[in-house]
Amino acid sequence: MEKMLVGCFLLILGQILLLPTEARDRPPSRSISRGRHSRTHPQTALLESSCENKRADVVFIIDSSRSVNTHDYAKVKEFIVDILQFLDIGPDVTRVGLLQYGSTVKNEFSLKTFKRKSEVERAVKRMRHLSTGTMTGLAIQYALNIAFSEAEGARPLRENVPRVIMIVTDGRPQDSVAEVAAKARDTGILIFAIGVGQVDFNTLKAIGSEPHEDHVFLVANFSQMESLTSVFQNKLCTVHMCSILEHNCAHFCINTPGSYVCRCKQGYILSSNQKTCRIQDLCAVEDHGCEQLCVNVLGSFVCQCYSGYTLAEDGRRCVAVDYCASENHGCEHECVNADSSYFCRCPKGFALNPDKKTCTKIDHCASRNHSCQHECVNTDDSYSCRCLKGFMLNPDKRSCRRINYCALNKPGCEHECVNTEQGHYCRCRRGYTLDPNGRTCSRVDHCAEQDHGCEQLCLNTGESFVCQCSEGFLINEDLKTCSKLDSCALGDHGCEHSCVSSEDSFVCQCFEGYILREDGKTCRREDVCQAVDHGCEHICVNSDDSYICKCLEGFRLAEDGKRCRRKDVCKSTHHGCEHICVNRGSSYICKCSEGFILAEDGRRCKRCTEGPIDLVFVIDGSKSLGEENFEIVKQFVTGIIDSLAISPKAARVGLLQYSTQVRTEFTLRNFGSAKDMKKAVAHMKYMGKGSMTGLALKHMFERSFTQVEGARPLSARVPRVAIVFTDGRAQDDVSEWASKAKANGITMYAVGVGKAIEEELQEIASEPIDKHLFYAEDFSTMGEINEKLKKGICEALEDSDGSQDSPAGELPKRVHQPTVQHKYLFEEDNLSRSTQKLFHSTKSSGSPLEEKPDQCKCENLMMFQNLANEEVRKLTQRLEEMTQRMEALENRLRYR
Repeated sequence: MEKMLVGCFLLILGQILLLPTEARDRPPSRSISRGRHSRTHPQTALLESSCENKRADVVFIIDSSRSVNTHDYAKVKEFIVDILQFLDIGPDVTRVGLLQYGSTVKNEFSLKTFKRKSEVERAVKRMRHLSTGTMTGLAIQYALNIAFSEAEGARPLRENVPRVIMIVTDGRPQDSVAEVAAKARDTGILIFAIGVGQVDFNTLKAIGSEPHEDHVFLVANFSQMESLTSVFQNKLCTVHMCSILEHNCAHFCINTPGSYVCRCKQGYILSSNQKTCRIQDLCAVEDHGCEQLCVNVLGSFVCQCYSGYTLAEDGRRCVAVDYCASENHGCEHECVNADSSYFCRCPKGFALNPDKKTCTKIDHCASRNHSCQHECVNTDDSYSCRCLKGFMLNPDKRSCRRINYCALNKPGCEHECVNTEQGHYCRCRRGYTLDPNGRTCSRVDHCAEQDHGCEQLCLNTGESFVCQCSEGFLINEDLKTCSKLDSCALGDHGCEHSCVSSEDSFVCQCFEGYILREDGKTCRREDVCQAVDHGCEHICVNSDDSYICKCLEGFRLAEDGKRCRRKDVCKSTHHGCEHICVNRGSSYICKCSEGFILAEDGRRCKRCTEGPIDLVFVIDGSKSLGEENFEIVKQFVTGIIDSLAISPKAARVGLLQYSTQVRTEFTLRNFGSAKDMKKAVAHMKYMGKGSMTGLALKHMFERSFTQVEGARPLSARVPRVAIVFTDGRAQDDVSEWASKAKANGITMYAVGVGKAIEEELQEIASEPIDKHLFYAEDFSTMGEINEKLKKGICEALEDSDGSQDSPAGELPKRVHQPTVQHKYLFEEDNLSRSTQKLFHSTKSSGSPLEEKPDQCKCENLMMFQNLANEEVRKLTQRLEEMTQRMEALENRLRYR
């Protein structure tokens, strides 16, 4: 109790000593040099008296990073000199040390270096700016481990001398500070953290002691640090309570402003009563970082390693024992550590001798089966094969082949080039001789060079000649003379009935009642309809060896293939078709005139451009196009859009632009009106890079026609059309994705201009190519292509309309497969004339709206097949006649 009273008395007395009246009795303050200016300290006497006889160990830690400029660095030194003014510096009172740090820590002077204040001031003024990084945590660690060690002048903890760090920093640390600062505070060090400028306040609080309002300070700039001088006078010069009170601390009493706290020795922690200490298991409570074993020692811990390992320099990691370094291994070249010993190793190209220490150079060519065809040459760590003169090494690096001088020199031999050891020469094929120029060849005319003795024809062969006979003759056994041949007896003439020899060939003839087919060999009945009881109700038509029944105009064949029934349902009922009614079986369908398609009710007609369609433009935006031509392409797209009825229920349009990449300008679902769509086209930006057409087709196939991007489902049977525009060769493959698109029901139009490649356009375009491929030499004719393309799209809408092929009044069946429309083969001009003749033979006249023959009916397919076979037979016969004429012409040429 007495000590407490004494402490209170001393505290009051200390405050009284700070009064201005007391300060007047002190000697005048000293002038402190500040570079070019001289500053006086009116409170110097007060400051010096405040800390008189005050025992403390104070270490300044100064941020000397590159972010602190020369002017600010000078301000820091002035601040330190100001603080020194009120400290009673001496070995038995206040000791002062100073560190400055950047990327490393520099100890300017330690606690034991100077004994007088003037010496400390001179050392501060001589400091040089480091101007490097900001390793704040490293500086605190240095102070904890070295600056406050007894070896550097710190007084033992048992003497209860306050330990103080004043750290000044202006930036964010480049290392961790929280953990090392906490360790310093736990050892009893009082830390004042001063931040200048844009410093993270949380970082300052992680460094400074608690309470933070007494130990953490932040000022706007270095000039404002002067304002903290009086604050630190009060903080540093307060009475040490540990000296005047009975603190009862078991180990150490640490002074704090106006009070104290108890601290324990290393290896101990404070008990709950905050006075006594107990031993701490540091291995259990700390992240010791030992790689293998952690062992507690008094006040700390040490790391240890298992057998065969030794502790690394960091005191935590374990490294294998380096046996090679610890003994005389005797290895000639290289020593390699093993688990508990070592072994010797040789460099590449050497082998270890039996003594397991010395090495011998390896003769790879002698010690293994090198497989070199010609020569083996040793290298450092292996061998290589080499070829003899006139040869070169094959890719297998072992075998050799002759140098192909013919391929290297390209001598221009007409027939063959033959390589020699050091060159080449030209050679002719059999039956030819080399010309004097040594390159070209002339045929050897054996027939002209000797008396061949051939009765009719002499034919040169490779090295000689042979005799041949004219058509209708056969070579005799002497291989020179000829005899007239019986063509029918000579071989398999192929005549179905009888063979009659002619002068130089043969002809086939048929029995009575049969006629020769156009193949000139087989026979058929002359009139099957007359020869059998055909049972046809109306008309019997011969068909090769059989017949088919047909009906008169206005009738159709019944299911038995013989009887007929009236077929004009359109005339016998009120069909309601707006344009055309077409009979179909026992019902009818409505069709529309050219330029129109059937409406949803299956009866009315509307213009083809009003019909539903999902259309995607794939536009080339490569650099070869140019910005001016790109504007023409945009006008081209706008022209197509103007021809369509744009709405969610009618025409939906999307647009891709591609270059090195693909960009979706707008999808099928983006716009419901032509006005908005044309505005988007007008604002479209030119990409102007490469030409990845295949990548654009892949994007179109995989994404543009998905329901997510606005395409209608396949079950809706809405035509899917893509218009691909390009002006040059693609930089990738187009065939794969074009084929996939067409196979999945997308009608592909290819529009090429200028340097567009025809083969690529053909791979992109749908069949028939002539209706889906458009090309212009330059952009001046784009208008013509525009009109043709509009017409093509209109035709596609007509052909693809799902309701055109359904009976009136019925909805088309919904299917999940892609709808791919094809025209019948016999609608083309090549074979249509023959079928039209046949159908018109049973008709006299009729309305232009009358039904065309249903080509899918069985009898019509049979008729078409027969007509096709007849056309093929005629073509075959003509080919045979041309072959015979060619052979006769060759024979005539041989006689000359």
